Amino acid sequence: MLKLYDSLRRKKVTFRPLKAGQVSMYNCGPTVYGNVHIGNLRAFVFADLLRRHLERSGYAVTQIMNITDVGHVLADADEGEDKMEAAARKEGKTPGEIALFFTEAFFADIRDMNIRPASAYPKASEHVPEMVEMIGRLIENGSAYKVPSGDGQGHSVYFDISAFPDYGKLSGNRIDGLNPGARVDVRPEKKHPADFALWVHNPRHLMQWEAPWGRGYPGWHVECSAMAIKYLGQTIDIHTGGEDNRFPHHECEIAQSECFTGQPFARFWLHVTHLMVEGEKMSKSRGNFLTLRDLKGKGYRSREVRYLLLSAQYRQPFNFTMAGLDGARSALSKLDDFADSVRSWEPKSTGRSTAFVRRATGDFVRSLDDDLNVPEALAAVFGLVSETNRRMADGSLTSMERQAVTDFLESLGNVMGFSFGTAVDDRDIPQSVALMIEKREKARSDRRFAEADAIRDEILARGFVVEDTPDGRRVKRV
Repeated sequence: MLKLYDSLRRKKVTFRPLKAGQVSMYNCGPTVYGNVHIGNLRAFVFADLLRRHLERSGYAVTQIMNITDVGHVLADADEGEDKMEAAARKEGKTPGEIALFFTEAFFADIRDMNIRPASAYPKASEHVPEMVEMIGRLIENGSAYKVPSGDGQGHSVYFDISAFPDYGKLSGNRIDGLNPGARVDVRPEKKHPADFALWVHNPRHLMQWEAPWGRGYPGWHVECSAMAIKYLGQTIDIHTGGEDNRFPHHECEIAQSECFTGQPFARFWLHVTHLMVEGEKMSKSRGNFLTLRDLKGKGYRSREVRYLLLSAQYRQPFNFTMAGLDGARSALSKLDDFADSVRSWEPKSTGRSTAFVRRATGDFVRSLDDDLNVPEALAAVFGLVSETNRRMADGSLTSMERQAVTDFLESLGNVMGFSFGTAVDDRDIPQSVALMIEKREKARSDRRFAEADAIRDEILARGFVVEDTPDGRRVKRV
């Protein structure tokens, strides 16, 4: 029975979806003004693990992850310079060009990390009509108010937090205890300092849309609500994100969504803790701001980064270190060697019992059912490795046990997002690598051997080696 820690109720709760056998899940995605960093990747890998475990448990999961390409203001404020515009100004490009480039970079990263594609990746800029509709209804029911602009050409719109008495129920930041200026704008036109922008009138902003109250652009918070409701309905099962999103972003999502629909917005809120790097907060000023590309440039592979990011329970403080990456490499190497040994093992007897494999499988599943406790799940895995190695060493591992262990490794890989062993099945080769292999085959058949060798080296840089044997091509992990 799956139990998840709900940030709203502040305790582990048995998970039951709204509709039997179906799970709706919304994950806060990237703001595409730069490459995602490893803290972002931790949240994305966590969401992927959760989805994989839900699917292993028999649920059909509809997963939505947004792409924020407008409205996310620096320092998470209501007004000011949009992160997209700041990046565009710095690079001498348009916000659209910045968004396209870093959206493609994001997709490349999650493919590299073997993160399953979401059901949809809605872009904020393509869902402004839904946001305008939502804002209009909030104005009509008294949950939002318009403020005329100084130029007399339009209005900004703010959500009135006094219209939602439960404001603060997620973060614990109650209205009467909010400190003006602490992550909220102190602006004289607001009824309360914590009222947040739904629509911003700013003629200087490069991205503008028409609305009944004048041209402008949407606030960051309303974007997620509008897209979540469009794709998943008025009440969703699970909403995830980093703990820094809990306030004000997720708090504001709840307020505006529930005032819009009159229904609970999300039944479970799951938050991933902050990530430290070598014991310090990650920041560009400290020089420890790491992306997947940075780590690959240091010689690490995506599967090692994925393993390390998964190795700690998502609600526990996590210190990302190079020594930790070395440990992830060692652990994966041990599992790869183990998988190769088991698959090549020639049992001396058939056997009937697979009790030790069933115990390990049960421990693995129970650990993940306990709020995705990955450290305990991995302990069950390596316990199975030790017992299987012992049985192979004394010759007692039976064919039935070997098959059960092999099946366990496949199930483990499906949930954790890995395949194990140096010999790689075609199904486990990333599409980008598979295309390079086909290109190399064509170059070899055309006797363009120098080109084929260059492609082989590029494939090697991606973590795979191609061997040409009398029995045909063989692909292995390095």
